Amino acid sequence: MGLTVQTNIASLIAQNNLNVNDNFMQQTIERLSSGYRINSSADDAAGLVIANQYRSSVTELTQGVANANDGISTLQIVDGGLSNISTMLDRMKTLATQSASGTFSGNRGTLDQEYQQLVTEINRQAANIGLNAGGTNNVDINVYIGGGGASQTNSQVSVDLSGTGNTVDATGLGLAGTSLLAAGSALTGNTVDLNSFTNILSGAGANASQTLTFNLAGGTSFQAQITSPTNAGITVADAVQQLNTALSAHGLSASVDSSTGGLLISGDTAFTVTGGTPTVGVNTGLVTAASTGENTSMYTVDAASTNAPEATFTGIGAGADEKLQFSSNGNSVTLDLTQTNAGTATTALQTLNNQLAALGISAVLGTDGSIQFQSDNAFSITKAVNPDGSGGDQGVFADSSVAAKNNTATAPTVTGGATGNALNSITAIDNAISVLGNVQGTVGAGENKLNYAIGLATSQITSFSAAESSIRDANMAQEAANLTKAQILQQSTIAAMAQANAMPQAVLALLK
Repeated sequence: MGLTVQTNIASLIAQNNLNVNDNFMQQTIERLSSGYRINSSADDAAGLVIANQYRSSVTELTQGVANANDGISTLQIVDGGLSNISTMLDRMKTLATQSASGTFSGNRGTLDQEYQQLVTEINRQAANIGLNAGGTNNVDINVYIGGGGASQTNSQVSVDLSGTGNTVDATGLGLAGTSLLAAGSALTGNTVDLNSFTNILSGAGANASQTLTFNLAGGTSFQAQITSPTNAGITVADAVQQLNTALSAHGLSASVDSSTGGLLISGDTAFTVTGGTPTVGVNTGLVTAASTGENTSMYTVDAASTNAPEATFTGIGAGADEKLQFSSNGNSVTLDLTQTNAGTATTALQTLNNQLAALGISAVLGTDGSIQFQSDNAFSITKAVNPDGSGGDQGVFADSSVAAKNNTATAPTVTGGATGNALNSITAIDNAISVLGNVQGTVGAGENKLNYAIGLATSQITSFSAAESSIRDANMAQEAANLTKAQILQQSTIAAMAQANAMPQAVLALLK
């Protein structure tokens, strides 16, 4: 190459190398100061894409671990409530066992009072932990943790607490309507032995049913229906539970007599009941159609009494009246029933119950349409001669004779025995413990699943972080060496460029 002045090739080469070395030093300083090998897409576009995927997975899994811990906390709260309910079931079992003994001489009402309070508390706690019907935790709980890649299903942990099988309120545990009181009253004319049936209401397709009609003190009437959703029918236990769901709001309960297999109805409320006809074609219902019953665990004056009430009482007509005196525990109430206050069965029931409440005597519509009288205490009724000298012929106690009549209530009898309800309650509690155990098992397994999921997620976070680090992070030792190299190259390049800039001065020597 010739000696030139216009173009200093050596200087241009030195300048170019100075720019290269300067960029190299800037890149090295950037990596040393940031700690990353890749600080922009230009550094390593392909590597950046992969590193970002790893970083996204770490972000997802980190929040997933937090989600799993929240899920564990929720299940621990549920687990604590289940443990409380288990403890209450133990106490209820103690009370039921005490009442189930034929030698128990205490007051079963006192035992039942505590028992029913525990049933109420179970309902409250089940609602608080969200495992009542429709509760917040009575669902399939899905906790998103991540780590499943393209499959979101593999990224979730499911704890299935949905359905009635996972409810732990009194209804879900099969305790609704159970009691420790005397077993109750059997229905007259009922020939159904429920102990001999596995299923009832079967054979007539879906929605086969039977309806029972109840009359309560004061004139209240309601119907309780049992239904089978399929042609296979339902178990006796399920049918009794359905019935108790309807009865519990009225202070009544149903159970099955362990010896006869007949349906028993019990409660502190005066009542009568009539069985309805099951859907045509079913194998059987809970009771025989048109069978009847009343609360025989109370002192009763009913259609079976010596001076029986008027059957199908329709009310006292114009110009007629009936004077009755009720006596109990040394106290008396006298009523004069007329068309004004007893012109219909409904108004007669209202008048009687309003006036007799002080004596603890209830008037209830009988299954035959008569007005019956029931009480927890012994009582008597005297039909007085009316002021006009007649006995009356339209009253609650129809009798055309003038002479006064006395009627002493029949003493209570408990068809199912004093221990029947307690024995049934023990069976129900045993079943409840089994149901509760299944729910506890599901909750416990769910806690373990989430703990295992946290362990895997933590391991994945470590692995993904290491993979990202190998791509994105700077090798600090290597970059420190590169910085030293860049500094030396920069200094040497500057020195070389100074020499290159001085080369054109040699032309002056030729011009001397």
